[in-house]
Amino acid sequence: MKLLDKYIVKSFMITFTSVFVILFFIFILQGIWLFIAELAGKDLDFFTVIKFLSFYAPTIVPLVLPLSVLLASIMTFGSFAENYEFAAMKSSGISLQRAMKMLTFAIFGLSIVSFIFANNVIPKAQYKFLNLRKTIVQQRPAMAIAEGQFNPIGSTINIKVEKKSGDNGELLEDVTMHIKNVNAGLGANTVIKAKNGILRSDKDSNYLQLELLDGNYYENVIPKKYEDQKKYPFAKSSFKKYILNLDLTKLDNNSADDSDITSEKMLTLNELNYTIDSLQNNYNKDIVSFTDNIVQRNDYVFQLKRVQNITKEEKVDDLLSLFTLAEKSRILEMAKSNTSSTEFSINNSKSDLEYKKKNINAHWIVIHEKFIIAYSCLLMFFIGAPLGAIIRKGGIGLPIVFAIIIFIAFHFINTFGRKIAQEDSITPFLGMWMSSFILTPLAVFLTYRATNDIGVMINFDWITDPFKKLFLRFSKNN
Repeated sequence: MKLLDKYIVKSFMITFTSVFVILFFIFILQGIWLFIAELAGKDLDFFTVIKFLSFYAPTIVPLVLPLSVLLASIMTFGSFAENYEFAAMKSSGISLQRAMKMLTFAIFGLSIVSFIFANNVIPKAQYKFLNLRKTIVQQRPAMAIAEGQFNPIGSTINIKVEKKSGDNGELLEDVTMHIKNVNAGLGANTVIKAKNGILRSDKDSNYLQLELLDGNYYENVIPKKYEDQKKYPFAKSSFKKYILNLDLTKLDNNSADDSDITSEKMLTLNELNYTIDSLQNNYNKDIVSFTDNIVQRNDYVFQLKRVQNITKEEKVDDLLSLFTLAEKSRILEMAKSNTSSTEFSINNSKSDLEYKKKNINAHWIVIHEKFIIAYSCLLMFFIGAPLGAIIRKGGIGLPIVFAIIIFIAFHFINTFGRKIAQEDSITPFLGMWMSSFILTPLAVFLTYRATNDIGVMINFDWITDPFKKLFLRFSKNN
């Protein structure tokens, strides 16, 4: 490696490291804000909080790394251009393309490292992060419930506790629970109030047991007729002991990051390929099985002897004319029943097949994400480096503006593509690579213009000249 290459790579790496560390801690602080409800007021020791954040930290690398490469590229090459270092290189016969050569190899190596990181480190971090949250709730079940406020458990239960006591806060006082029946309209359909409660949880269990003592149970009564609603406002009963089993997997399910912690993100590339193969085979078998069931359900008429005895030479316009009136009635009733049954089966099977297809798409999306992390490093470098050479501004002013605009566009398109791919509106490949397909021409355009000293301005004379000539001719004729 020549002295100039060492200088360029060193300058970039120093800037990249500084930017990466700063952005990394900014996103870590954002993570603390996202999970503040799980960390604040839970009596967690410092070591547990550090473990919590360290398991969360690898999941933000796919966001921080491309942005760091983009910003470091703009700052480094903008500084070279601003300080006339590129002018000195060009006067010595060294082009921008040659100056980017060794740094391109370095970024390519960084892309390979990022792919290995995404394939091996992030899945393990996701697994440990989710299990740590589950372990904290199991070891300290009262952690899931904060004092003096309603705490959602799933989408149907809210619980409020005025005071907690005991070694792990398992003893509750003045408990209020609202349980909503999704099929019975709006509002809390069941209200439970108890003077005391006890939380219990087994180490290996996914359920949290809540034992309520000395309380009342109120339930809305929904009459058949609306006029009777005032006559039966609610049913009331009292109890000395009432035990509920709460699913731990539904605790804090409204956390902002829960949608990003899924089982497929905990798998490596080989595991994902194996899982997708199994899911796809089951999906194909379900389609064949559903089709066979529909055909067999509607094959009754063609199994009757009178239909089977028709020869190829015979021509029958109306099959029902072969049967008696009683047989026609029975066949039509069966057809009506089969139609209703088939419609019900189609609707249920459609929902089931759509869910399975979305699950397969989710696994494909994770596979593409691993490659996109690597490609985004190269993409952002070939956008940032020529852009910095064109704008000729280093430092943290204008480069940050350009970096944020480009990265927001990249992240927005990527998120949009992921969402519509998850809904099976487009293929996972097209959805996940949409942002790369859109921004790659920008990278090629900027690199071409920077290496040829053209600048960022585009000449549109080839479009406007024909209109100018036409306008001049029209003016002369008039």
